[in-house]
Amino acid sequence: MTVHFIGAGPGAADLITLRGRDLLAACPVCLYAGSIVPPALLAHCPPGARLVDTAPLSLDAIEAECVAAHEAGQDVARLHSGDLSIYSAVAEQRRRLERRGIPCTFTPGVPAFAAASAALGRELTVPEVAQSLVLTRVSGRASAMPPRESLDAFAATGATLAIHLGATALERTVTTLIPHYGADCPAAMVVRVSWPEERLLRGTLGTIVALCEGVDCMALLLVGRVLDVEDFRESALYSADYVRRYRGSGA
Repeated sequence: MTVHFIGAGPGAADLITLRGRDLLAACPVCLYAGSIVPPALLAHCPPGARLVDTAPLSLDAIEAECVAAHEAGQDVARLHSGDLSIYSAVAEQRRRLERRGIPCTFTPGVPAFAAASAALGRELTVPEVAQSLVLTRVSGRASAMPPRESLDAFAATGATLAIHLGATALERTVTTLIPHYGADCPAAMVVRVSWPEERLLRGTLGTIVALCEGVDCMALLLVGRVLDVEDFRESALYSADYVRRYRGSGA
C-alpha cells in the first residue's frame, strides 16, 4: 500500500499530468482538498472509489484515513491543488506517514504561477529585464512568513514577483512595492486560473487595488516589468552566430 501525493494542477481537469491521472484511476481511495480542487478532477477516479474531502478535516483525521487505508491494503491518491513543491502542506503529512512506516510517492503538478503566465501570454523572465522569479506569499493565519523573507527584501532585487494569496492585504503590498518598482510597474491579479470562472485583472501597481475590489483571497498577484515589455534584447540562444553544442557558427 502506498500514499501517492499528486499535484492536481491549477484547476482545469486536463492540466493534471498523465502520471497523476493514471494514479487517480488506479487508487481505490482519494483524499482531496475540496475547497480548492475542482470536482471535475475526481472524474479520473475509478468507479466506487472512496472519495474523502479533506477541507473540513484536521491533520489527525487525514492521517487516520491513510492509516485505515494502509491497514486495508488500499492505495491512496492524495490530491493537492497546484504543485506539491510549494504551499502544499505535504511536508507534515509525509513526516507522519514515514513515522508509521507507510510508503509514499510524489507526482508534481502544474503550479499556479506557470498557469497564470500562460493565461497572460507572458514569459516571466525576459533578457536584461528580469531573470529571476520570486515565489512568495502574504502572511496568513496558517503560518507566518519568516522575518528574513520580507516582501521589501524581495522587491529590492527587482525580480518578477509571484505573490500567492495576493488579494490579501493588497493595499499594504502595493505600498511596499511602489518604492522599488514604481507606480507604473505592470501588475496582474489572476483569479482562479484555468477554472471556468477565471479572471485576468491587468493594471499597474498604481491601479491594481481599484481593479481588484471584492477579489477572493486565493488569487495570485504577478508584478514586474516583464508583464508588458516589448523593447528588449533577444536571447543569444537562437542567434545565427551563437556557437553551441548542437549547432555550429552560422548554422
